[in-house]
Formats: sequence, C-alpha cells, structure tokens
Amino acid sequence: MSGTSGTDEPTRASGASWTSGADRSRSELGRYAARFAALAVANVTRSYPNAPAHLLSGPEDLAEPRRYHPAFYGSYDWHSSVHMHWLLVRLLRRCPDRVRADEVTAVLDGHLTAGALAAEAEYLRAHPSFERPYGWAWLLALTAECRSLKGAAGERWAKALEPAADAVRALLTGWLERATYPVRHGVHTNSAFALGLVLDSAAAAGVEEVVEPVTEAVLGWFADDHNAPVHWEPSGQDFLSPALTEAEVMCRVLPEGEFARWLERFLPGLERGVPTTVLTPPVVSDPADPQIGHLLGLTLSRAAALRRLAAALPHGDPRADVLRTAARDHLAAGLPGTVSGDFTGDHWLATFAALALDGPPAGEP
Repeated sequence: MSGTSGTDEPTRASGASWTSGADRSRSELGRYAARFAALAVANVTRSYPNAPAHLLSGPEDLAEPRRYHPAFYGSYDWHSSVHMHWLLVRLLRRCPDRVRADEVTAVLDGHLTAGALAAEAEYLRAHPSFERPYGWAWLLALTAECRSLKGAAGERWAKALEPAADAVRALLTGWLERATYPVRHGVHTNSAFALGLVLDSAAAAGVEEVVEPVTEAVLGWFADDHNAPVHWEPSGQDFLSPALTEAEVMCRVLPEGEFARWLERFLPGLERGVPTTVLTPPVVSDPADPQIGHLLGLTLSRAAALRRLAAALPHGDPRADVLRTAARDHLAAGLPGTVSGDFTGDHWLATFAALALDGPPAGEP
C-alpha cells in the first residue's frame, strides 16, 4: 500500500529480538516515526468525517464536534483522537530527531490547553458512560506520556490534563464498584485491554490509587479462567483478541511463575504452536471496509500482546519462541496497512503499530 516500502516491512530476521531493550524498540519505531507523526498531525486537526458518540436529548444538542470536544474533536472519533495525541507525544519522547518536533509541539500546544481539557473533563463527568472503558484508558495513557516527556512542554500538557485524568480516575473507580462481569468481545468495550492500559499508565499518570481496584477486578474476573474458546476467534470486526487481551492483563498482575502456570491452563498447547487461531494473522479481505478493516488493528494489537506474553514467561520457556514468531508474523502482516491513504484505517492504525513496535504505553526507559 502507499506510504510503505519494501525495505520498511519487517522480516523474521529483522524482528528477531523482541526483548533486547529500549534502544532496539526506539530504532524499530524510528523507521516509521516521520510518517506516523505526519499522519497523526493531519488526523487530530481534521474535524470531518466525524462520528460523535453524543446522545441528543433535543435539537439544542446539535453542534459542531469542537463545542463538546475542543481538544479531541478530530481523527473521526474521540478515542482515536486521544490515542493519536498519545502517539504524537510518544514520538516526541522516543524519536524526537525523526519527527518535525516544532510542528508536533505546536499542534499539541493548540489542543492540550487548560481550557480545552477542562471542558473535556466536564464532559466526561457529565456523561459517565462515555467512552467507557477504552477512551478512559487512552486518556490516562496520554497523561502518562506527557508526564514522562522531559521538558517544559510535557509539564504543561500534563498539568492541563490533570482534571481529565482525575475525572477518569473517579469514573473508573465508580464503574469497577458496580461492574459484576467483564466484557470479553474484541472491540472497544473489551475490559481486559482497557484495564491493561490503565495498569501500564496509572503510576506515570499520577493516579496510582486505581491500581488496587483494577488489579482486584482483573483477578476476580479472570484468575479462574481456563481453556479459552480460541476457536471462536477472530470475530469479523475484532481489533482485539479476547483471549490475548485477557492473557496480557493477567501477566501484569501475576508473578512470573504463577502467570506461566495460569497461561498453561488458559491456552494449553502453545509450546506445540496451538491454538493456530490466535497465532496466525487474520485474513483481511477488504481493509477499506470500516468493520472488516478492524482486522488490521487486530493483527497489530495481537503483535503487541504476543510480544509481551513472550517476555512475561520464565527464561527458557519453549512457549516464548512460539509467541515471538507469531508476533513477528503479525507485525509483518499488519504494518503495510498503517499508512494507506484511506482514512478508514489511517485515523487509528498507527497507534497500534506503535504499541507493537515500541511496547507498553508508559513506564519503560
């Protein structure tokens, strides 16, 4: 597809070491940084097309997207706008010499202002189920990136984000007190993926108090699970794997040995290369279809999850090599579609490519 060249597509050899440290992941992301930054800048400043998730209680609620979301009005929908802002901050932090830093900083300065983010916080509090839990988690991930970015820019963006992050903290805590069951399907409301992002981001975002209730929810929902129904995957519009997101969040909350035993019960046979349904990249018959195209995101989100699971296993565990190979296969299949020229995928896929190339949202060197 346009925007990628054959030299940029990873091979098994080029991705041979997923756990070789920060320098390696920075190098991997750096190869794509310029085009990802240009794409994200174009997206977050683009008001239309727009898919607002706003309930209209009357004609007076009809308004331009910027009225409700002065910071996160672009990139088609609110959560995509939030995580494309995250991508821009991540690129500034990890690959500042590979992007137009002045341009990126100017865009972020225009959006991540105290006034705009106070309005976003007010909207979140007034609409307590809006973007729950996916958009909430990305807001915390964005806050964590800003707080991790050294310098005055990161400090002012992080300060401006504090009211919105605090709103998410309160909403998340209240929701977990009422949430009896997890959501397990492979789209935005998936509980495991969002709570995993929260666990990655909470400390750096300054909301450490959510870690305990999130951990309790994860263990209460998933600790006894076994024999995941992976033969049901993928569903036709998944961008997340129900099984892998669950395994990934569990590796965040269990000690290494305990997680290894849990994974054996949950995904038996990994050392033999099964289940193939989550180890083989999905077929994406029509990337431009808004729902079928989700499967490109599944390819990339699986690559990130498989990579993390391999790193979470004890040294010498034979399953790690199987998972690393599957991660490389998924990354090779998914990266060519991240900058296609089609807004259907261009407004969001680069974020998941960055996760697959560069690791968790916050906390690494």
